[in-house]
Amino acid sequence: MRGFFKHLGKYIFRGFLAIIPLGLSFLFIRFLYIAVDTRVTRITSKVIGFNVPGLGIVLVLVLLYLLGLVASNWIGRRAFVLIEQVTRRIPLIKTIYTLGKQLADAFSLPEKQGLKRAVMVEHFKQGVWSVGFVTSAVTDRERKEEKMVRVFIPTAPNPTTGFVVVVKESQVRDLDWSVTEAMNSIISGGIVGPEEI
Repeated sequence: MRGFFKHLGKYIFRGFLAIIPLGLSFLFIRFLYIAVDTRVTRITSKVIGFNVPGLGIVLVLVLLYLLGLVASNWIGRRAFVLIEQVTRRIPLIKTIYTLGKQLADAFSLPEKQGLKRAVMVEHFKQGVWSVGFVTSAVTDRERKEEKMVRVFIPTAPNPTTGFVVVVKESQVRDLDWSVTEAMNSIISGGIVGPEEI
């Protein structure tokens, strides 16, 4: 009987963990619908005379797209640098903005072409492996025949900081993970990620 309750508790807990991302997604969509869509629908219905469900969410996506375009050009980058300088002078806003920027930087790392592939490298001592990313090849002037690589080893849970090591190509073990999968594993502190290496 005890084994049955243990089995029951184990799978109820797993079911709870499985529903967390679904619940968060539902709450986010509900927030978008209540906070944005209903208000925009109210305004547009007065202008055009009828309701268009989902118009608010579409407008938010268009706004995010336009912000992405602005943030990608020189003028937009300069504007965001100016905003960052202003927010750094306001105590509470500075903390929130810095946290948000670190999260954004962490999620944008896989998009950057500098992270070529996910690898494992013996970093601290023999037999202890760290997940890292090959960023470029390096030539050793003394041993030109030996191929070397630069490996960026991020720290968890903030992968915008870490270590850069230069090692022999033979000392690097390729992972059958995408850069995004490896980054998700690091951000989650190893909780999320492929089960095989």
